[in-house]
Amino acid sequence: MFRPRIIPVLLLRNLALVKSVQFKNFKYIGDPINAVKLFNDLKADELVFLDINASKEKRLISLDFIKDVGEESNMPFAAGGGIRSIDDIRKIINAGAEKVVIGTYAYENPDFIKEASDTFGSSTIVVCVDVKKKFIGGIQTWVMNGTKATGYTPVDFSKLMEEKGAGEIIIQSIERDGMMNGYDIGLIKSISEAVHIPVVALGGAGSTAHLKEAYQNGYANGLAAGSLFVYYGSNKGVLINYPERGELDMLGMFGMLGM
Repeated sequence: MFRPRIIPVLLLRNLALVKSVQFKNFKYIGDPINAVKLFNDLKADELVFLDINASKEKRLISLDFIKDVGEESNMPFAAGGGIRSIDDIRKIINAGAEKVVIGTYAYENPDFIKEASDTFGSSTIVVCVDVKKKFIGGIQTWVMNGTKATGYTPVDFSKLMEEKGAGEIIIQSIERDGMMNGYDIGLIKSISEAVHIPVVALGGAGSTAHLKEAYQNGYANGLAAGSLFVYYGSNKGVLINYPERGELDMLGMFGMLGM
């Protein structure tokens, strides 16, 4: 039986681990390499690292940092931030990442996704689709860390990315980022039903019940979160954590696996 991946998403700002609320109000969390060590101990399925300033600053996520993660991590990880060329992807993969995450440049040059997929295989190429409401109603995708509207609906852009060869879509609600009040299930479901590649839900998870809902009702293949895995308790004290298998079994998520 299918087992959805549970994925901590870690944001980098000046090589520090930070957490945002609705893509703003950044809070320092700690040292990302220390977080990797803790997630090793907690046996996380995989990790995603996103350098949130890289595209705006027209630079690539630090290759030295990726090498450090690769030397420390016991789990596969993806990395994104400022990717604009095949050589960028090659450098990131050679530094130790299993997958790359592309956002802004996927919008600016959709054919780049085809070139990347043809070169490295679709399973290596992940496109992150950031979504928030339009001022006049409806929703659309945004790039440049949520500051530039694309004009694409989430469904249309996700279908385009699948057509170009993306192997996975991360669908993220900007309005729910850091709110810990639950995923946008309608959004996730709309993407899951529109494409035939894995869809990873991101934005809003505050409990394992929210993970279960995105899996069962949103049909997500992967369940990603930031705040859920770096905060603990109602006061949001910083504490790296990850659900125990027994906790997930009690929710019925994996109860039929016999594992």
